[in-house]
Amino acid sequence: MSRLTDLIARAKAKDPALGDELEREFRALASRRAFGLNFERHRPESVELPGRPIRRGDKVRILPPRGSTKKGDPRLWRVLRIEEDGARPTAHLAPLDGAEPEAATAPVEDLVVMAEFRDYIYPGLVSTGRVARGGDKPFHSVINGENFHVLEALTFTHRGRIDAIYIDPPYNTGARDWKYNNDYVEAEDLYRHSKWLAFMERRLKVAKELLNPENSVLIVTIDEKEYLRLGLLLEQTFPEADVEMVTSVISAKGAVRPGRFSRVEEHIFFVFIGSAKINWWVSNMLPSGPEDEISERDAGPKPIQWLLLRRREPTSIRSARPNQFYPIFVNSSDGTIRSIGDPIPPETDRHSVDSPEGTTALWPIKPDGTEMLWGLTPEVLRRNLEKGYVRINNWEPKNKTGSVQYLQKGTIEKIESGEIVITGYADDGSVQGHTAPGVLQGKSPKRIWNMRSHNAETGGTNLLSALLPKRRFPFPKSLYAVEDALRFFVADKPEAIILDFFAGSGTTAHAVMRLNRQDGGRRQCISVTNNEVAADEQKALRQDGLRPGDPDWEKWGICEYITKPRIEAAITGRTPEGAPIKGDYKFTDEFPMAEGFEENAEFFTLTYESPVAVHHNLAFQRIAPLLWLRAGARGRRIDTLPEQGWEVADTYGLLIDLDRAAEFCAAVEAAEGVKIAYVVTDDDRRFQSVARRLPAEVEPIRLYEAYLSNFRFSMGR
Repeated sequence: MSRLTDLIARAKAKDPALGDELEREFRALASRRAFGLNFERHRPESVELPGRPIRRGDKVRILPPRGSTKKGDPRLWRVLRIEEDGARPTAHLAPLDGAEPEAATAPVEDLVVMAEFRDYIYPGLVSTGRVARGGDKPFHSVINGENFHVLEALTFTHRGRIDAIYIDPPYNTGARDWKYNNDYVEAEDLYRHSKWLAFMERRLKVAKELLNPENSVLIVTIDEKEYLRLGLLLEQTFPEADVEMVTSVISAKGAVRPGRFSRVEEHIFFVFIGSAKINWWVSNMLPSGPEDEISERDAGPKPIQWLLLRRREPTSIRSARPNQFYPIFVNSSDGTIRSIGDPIPPETDRHSVDSPEGTTALWPIKPDGTEMLWGLTPEVLRRNLEKGYVRINNWEPKNKTGSVQYLQKGTIEKIESGEIVITGYADDGSVQGHTAPGVLQGKSPKRIWNMRSHNAETGGTNLLSALLPKRRFPFPKSLYAVEDALRFFVADKPEAIILDFFAGSGTTAHAVMRLNRQDGGRRQCISVTNNEVAADEQKALRQDGLRPGDPDWEKWGICEYITKPRIEAAITGRTPEGAPIKGDYKFTDEFPMAEGFEENAEFFTLTYESPVAVHHNLAFQRIAPLLWLRAGARGRRIDTLPEQGWEVADTYGLLIDLDRAAEFCAAVEAAEGVKIAYVVTDDDRRFQSVARRLPAEVEPIRLYEAYLSNFRFSMGR
């Protein structure tokens, strides 16, 4: 609707009466609101692609002169043709949305390609470096690019395969913390909230395509500026999912706000997809004191937890469920259970029930005499008694009193699965044991978190300063806070794939590495960030005659200056200057930061390809990383077209000469670990012929039809 207001203003300028009438109709329509969260779906965003070569037909914007800090021409132009004029080629342009047809010319060096989010893209990747210390482990990936476009690229490589997404999006504080259509969204912008919602909705809809529909989670952090709107947006975008919000203390000191409460917290939304559930951990996340913040390393085996059989809630009185009011006959001398009686009718006085000789009848009676219920029916209790899952605790022969205890269903399941080891039996026949080595008894996490490890200053700012001395990044997340949030969902998924498309300083990838070290996992993280230069640094760079795309500009961008160096430093244990990192990791897994991690990571920059070049094998080097990512990002990559017509790497194969199909299929069958076979052909019948000869466990994919159709049809724009 913001677009409509612009058009109405233009109509008023030409015909005030018509403009006024249009505005009245517009206001009448705008007052009719649908149920649910309502916001303006603004025009699709546009993003600059500095460094992308200018081609005929491109959509471009004219940049301000070098050295100027003024905003450039906001209009979009189409490149009609390019004239080679010595050292300074000139582009002939036509406006895209101009009311009056006009033409213009501009030096090619003063143009930047624009991509609107309604446009189809055909992505590629260029590797900008790697660090390898993890042997045959999968590679973590860091992708420098506009995150909406990277998400679309991932629909080809990871559709329905992501186990967890953790994002820390811009909080929309009005403090120039994010851009919409290349302009910072200021606090006084009347469309600030709707722009943010439109910005988030587009990305969440693509992210939904990437999440595993059977079992996955989306985790989103936010503060009070947008948490109410975000909650509604998540409910509308994921109507089939369960959404919970956790409030987490991140700074006990608080951010003082005159006339308002100090902010000490942020909010975390958890969107449970499919059968996703929380894995309990050693902490309930709301410890009553430092002694409760035990680490996994110190937890040790836990004894079996017995529960009181008598129900305690006020509604569990005798009349509520008569079949759960019955006597338990206990040997008066030693407190062992001899037998379990039958339920008695509500009108029967319990004192009228005779006990077998030498026994005492125990009933579910509160200390004040109220008749309550047992927690199990007599049939279930008898079965459990035979297995040693029921006992009498604190039996006093003199007073003939004691409490009946039992093992709940979850504990019994852990005994049967081996998570709890039975070490023996007590004299009364009840089981004795503890959690198996390496298995956590676990506590149910609460929805208020107050962990020392989640302090954003010590676990975020100070830790990042140790990794990257003298480099600053605003408000990094505590490494341990991200680690804990992910652990609840991927602790039982050692091969999980985690995505962060607002990667910032790279905390999520760092947290995944720590989780892998703790249990020997092979989880991999895909981190997506742009290379935006901080707002307060851009003016000085422009005054020096620099622009986005220039090497001396790009080196200060977030990806090049913070994200990549942070992840490399975490893996190698050394700062960008080559010095061992000072200090130790704390809490769950404590060890010197200089040890680093046995992990692999590769860094990429997103490119924009021509579909014609892709179809004719002219962009293979930039498509190759996508093929490798789809096959698991592990082992060797096929970076060039094989001279022999085919090649088989660790996890995938590539066939470009179908006359060599027999050799290729034999090589795929002989190899171990191959998951995908890419077959380059326009002939579907020949593709099907090759597919039939491949092993059943190998997925055949036709290139470049699968790639092109994914971006031509699947995005639904």
